[in-house]
Amino acid sequence: MTEVGASLLDRLAALEEQGLVAIRAAGDSDALETARVDYLGRNGRLADAMGAIGTVEAKARREVGQRANAVKTALLAALEDETRRLSDAEAAGKGPRLDTTLPARRSWVGGLHPVTRVIDEIAEIFQDLGFTRVEGPEIETTWYNFTALNIPLDHPAADMMDTFYLHDDVVLRTHTSPMQARVMEAHEPPVRVLVPGLAYRRDSFDPSHAPAFEQIEGLAVDEGIDFIEFRSSIQHFVKQFFGKDTRSRFRPSYYPFTEPSAEVDVSCTVCSGSGCPTCKRTGWITIMGSGMVDPAVFEAVGIDPERYTGYAFGMGPARIAMVRHGIPDMRLLYEGELDFLEQMA
Repeated sequence: MTEVGASLLDRLAALEEQGLVAIRAAGDSDALETARVDYLGRNGRLADAMGAIGTVEAKARREVGQRANAVKTALLAALEDETRRLSDAEAAGKGPRLDTTLPARRSWVGGLHPVTRVIDEIAEIFQDLGFTRVEGPEIETTWYNFTALNIPLDHPAADMMDTFYLHDDVVLRTHTSPMQARVMEAHEPPVRVLVPGLAYRRDSFDPSHAPAFEQIEGLAVDEGIDFIEFRSSIQHFVKQFFGKDTRSRFRPSYYPFTEPSAEVDVSCTVCSGSGCPTCKRTGWITIMGSGMVDPAVFEAVGIDPERYTGYAFGMGPARIAMVRHGIPDMRLLYEGELDFLEQMA
């Protein structure tokens, strides 16, 4: 090999040694980038050396070229290893220190949804009266959702215009009342249960309705339960939840699974009963439907209606949350707007 070829090989050997030292000595990403440009950049030292290969005699050019490629491969491998090491160090907190002069991000503190808080509070009040909190399936058969509750399938409530049918006899439950039948089938009286959960109906999403909404069903069954005990229990709940000065009234109503039936109103908490838009100028707000369990429901689940009596009620915690907090539009409770939910926290 001529003197030119031998000299270039020595130059490549020295360049490899110096490049590896520079890459491995880089303490951060900026220093590593400087070493890369210096040795492997378009105008770097390796590019300059490879440009001189054309001056080597033809028979030695192949050997010199192979050596130059080997140097490039070694430097690239070292560069990749060092990049990975620095990345791992930064991920482990050993990299560059944080710039504490940057403005801090505002921390967001989560909290219970206002409807969840209402459900928990209602459950706690009825727990003092001996009620146990239970849950049930959201997909129900028409027997539990309608028939067992004395609602024939030709009743308007079972119409497809109101109910989400998944199959001929399978629906998304339209209320949490099916758990009345399920609980009485599985447990001998006495029974006192509170059933919170989602219900589904073909309602439009507007300020006072939602197609999926929370409901709380209550059921008490035992020997000797009468309307006086039923009314006393509901009045206890009203005083505990809305305040001792809140008045309540029972209005005759109709539900297929209770007889007699009543709607329960409370004096408007916004205007104290004087009349306002929230209570539609009546001074009263309806909070639940209720009544004594119809004997037909007892017979459907195999309980003797001559021996046992009971009462049931159903309320919408979303509506109750709206009354408590003066919320004008139910959609605010379901749209997940953080600014609104933070106000409720």
